[in-house]
Amino acid sequence: MAQALNGKKVAVLMTDGVEQVEYTGPREFLEGQGAQVTLISPKDKGEQVQGFNHMDAGDRFTVELGLADASQGDFDALVLPGGVSNPDQLRLSKEAIAFIAAFAKADKPIAAICHGPWTLIDAGIARGKRMTSWPTLSTDLRNAGAQWSDEEVVVDGKLVTSRKPDDIPAFNRAIARLLGAAG
Repeated sequence: MAQALNGKKVAVLMTDGVEQVEYTGPREFLEGQGAQVTLISPKDKGEQVQGFNHMDAGDRFTVELGLADASQGDFDALVLPGGVSNPDQLRLSKEAIAFIAAFAKADKPIAAICHGPWTLIDAGIARGKRMTSWPTLSTDLRNAGAQWSDEEVVVDGKLVTSRKPDDIPAFNRAIARLLGAAG
């Protein structure tokens, strides 16, 4: 199998309440393509993030890099999984919002799925962008100036958004295309 993303480094920013398949699915796919994926969280390195399968507690994942020690300059792209609680907590973290905004300012790919696009509002990224998300976020995104549409994946420049776990294959392919094109 070709390792199309060899040498690419991808940050995944998340905390407790993450929809675990929206983390594990992209991670497994990107690593299978040769990318190095790092779980970053406002929690400290070595602490655990509680995943969820919808409303049921799922697996726990070890933080590989604390947000306080992370820099967008060390990564080629950012993935923002959903889950209801995860992005809701990240929106309250000035450090998380600054980290997300730094990827946009550096014109690096950002991929957000399900409830993950909520964080893009606070990071000032939604305005003027074509986006999708879990349907309950459509009003929030429109109010923030985004053009929301109900599609499995929407790519607008370096921004990839998807609606739900069923869309993960299309989400993964879109991330890989952007990372491959990023040189």
